[in-house]
Amino acid sequence: MADLEQFKKNWLRPFLFYGNNTISLIGGALTSASALVLVGFWVVDFLGHGGSSNPYLGIIFDLVLPGIFVLGLLLIPLGMWLRQRQLSAAGQIPSIYPAIDFAEPAFRHGVNFVIVATFINFVIVGTASYRGVAYMDTPSFCGQSCHVMSPEFTAYHLSSHADVPCTSCHIAPGVQGFVHAKVNGTKQLLMVMFHRYPEPIMAGDKIPSAQVTCLSCHNAERNIGDKLLVKTSYGDDEKNSMTYTMAMVHVGGRDSFGNLSGIHGAHLGHIEYVATDSNHQTIPWVGKTNPDGSVTEFVSSDTKGPITGEKHLMNCIDCHNRAAHSFLTPEEALNKDMAQGRPSRSLPFVHKEGLALIKADYSSRQDAAVRIPSALETFYRTQYPAVWTGQRAEIDQAAKAIVAIYSNNVFPFMKVTWGTHPNNIGHNDYPGCFRCHDGNHNDKTGKSITNDCSTCHNLLATDEADPKQLAAVGLQ
Repeated sequence: MADLEQFKKNWLRPFLFYGNNTISLIGGALTSASALVLVGFWVVDFLGHGGSSNPYLGIIFDLVLPGIFVLGLLLIPLGMWLRQRQLSAAGQIPSIYPAIDFAEPAFRHGVNFVIVATFINFVIVGTASYRGVAYMDTPSFCGQSCHVMSPEFTAYHLSSHADVPCTSCHIAPGVQGFVHAKVNGTKQLLMVMFHRYPEPIMAGDKIPSAQVTCLSCHNAERNIGDKLLVKTSYGDDEKNSMTYTMAMVHVGGRDSFGNLSGIHGAHLGHIEYVATDSNHQTIPWVGKTNPDGSVTEFVSSDTKGPITGEKHLMNCIDCHNRAAHSFLTPEEALNKDMAQGRPSRSLPFVHKEGLALIKADYSSRQDAAVRIPSALETFYRTQYPAVWTGQRAEIDQAAKAIVAIYSNNVFPFMKVTWGTHPNNIGHNDYPGCFRCHDGNHNDKTGKSITNDCSTCHNLLATDEADPKQLAAVGLQ
């Protein structure tokens, strides 16, 4: 008991006496309020109910709230030091510090202040944290709060997944995915703060497996059967000659009898591969597990020396790697928009000129927005005065469409240009299917992974001006 009395007399009483000042009381309230919010979050997280999977959650609960907690701790001794200094200068340091007594008005006032301030701060900090987490679960935060994500955010709104929250695809469910998201989100914040982020930002191996993301919405075994694909292209001649390419794509799947067919069916088995780059564009080794459990290994004839590296289990993302952030090629983007009437095909050489303009180098998207309309107007004013006079509205509309194509696909400040992000669907513009189906991946017997075109599709027409198949399917 004597030691307790000495502790009260020599330590606790001076602490409470000097701590009874506005700065220290505010510090105590901030510390206790942030601590209560943190403890509440840890309890919810531990029980696994109501927690958010937001990748930036660590910003609040690993940086902001601990920062408020530390700030409060620092304010307590700061206020005590300032009060001790003030009383010392005035010669008002007591020889005996007041006893801890709730009947003492000054002591009771300090305690009441801390309790009320803690409650108010708890409500404020808790509400702000909740609203902050809710906001960080929105695509606008992921894409707009960090300017470095502008390319991905722009492509996201033009994709078929524009109504799917970012966290549904980028965060794996469960405790492991949640912890990884917190750590990764905090690391990304620090990278942006210190300008240490890569340019461009590549997805690489950062996306969780399709088994825990894509398959929560899609059924990979669904029998889609065949799909007719029609692509419209325009020539670089004066009339922007229009041609069609038609293909019957054998998507396939698993039918009601359990039979596998088409592209999806061929890849539903257990297939592994080794890639030598982070974007999985160069694949020297493929292993296919057979029904009897044996594994057939296919090795690229271009491979020199032993193959080392992590084995990846093939899933949806290996082909559908740009499902929500697709960047088009210049030709594909311009043909797609011209098929919708903007730019108008009636403008002479608009395809040739438009293609040259979107492929040109610009210092920024703002620079492109100025130079593209100016160049297009100059072309028609000098080369086709009658068109310039009679189709001014179409020329202005074409300029806006060409600027939009450039702005949706090229981001100079992040070093994102045409072809920066390869799309693995198909094989016309990027290696895609030919990463494995190139005829050079052979097993020990010399058998290759098939590269027979008819396995995946049948070409019905190739760059034809008036294919009869269009009329046959009612598209003409």
